[in-house]
Amino acid sequence: MPLRANEDGNKPMFEIHEDDLTSEATRRLLALHLAGMHANSPPGSVFALDLSGLQAPRVTVWSVRDGDDVVGIGALKELGNRCGEVKSMRTHPDHLRRGIAALLLDHIATEARARGLARLSLETGSGPAFEPALALYLKYGFKNGEAFADYQPSAFNQFLHLELSS
Repeated sequence: MPLRANEDGNKPMFEIHEDDLTSEATRRLLALHLAGMHANSPPGSVFALDLSGLQAPRVTVWSVRDGDDVVGIGALKELGNRCGEVKSMRTHPDHLRRGIAALLLDHIATEARARGLARLSLETGSGPAFEPALALYLKYGFKNGEAFADYQPSAFNQFLHLELSS
């Protein structure tokens, strides 16, 4: 489904699709995401889902495309009790600061609401590599909070939550 038009209002600039994780472009971006998480996190502190984790029944993955290029990925993991988790958000480094992450986050939150979820949460790291994502999440309305699901708090990780319904 087209989500944003070019300045002339005609041709869609980005399209977002549910992704079955079979395309090489999506798999390359996922590998880049996992490598980045490991490079910027202490040992034992990476909770990003690998390919098999993203193929689990309660996980839906979307890719953002600009023509044939996969420029972003993100996922929603349903946790039960009307709660969901944002997973594997990544914009391709060649396409940063084009609004792709915000577009994808909005899509995930909209889908979570449509599924009747009341809360959307996420776990992320600390430090300079995580600051752009944190700024986006806070701007979107996520608030810092307690650990959720099976996560254990540490000096490195942090937890954010967005209430989707009152």
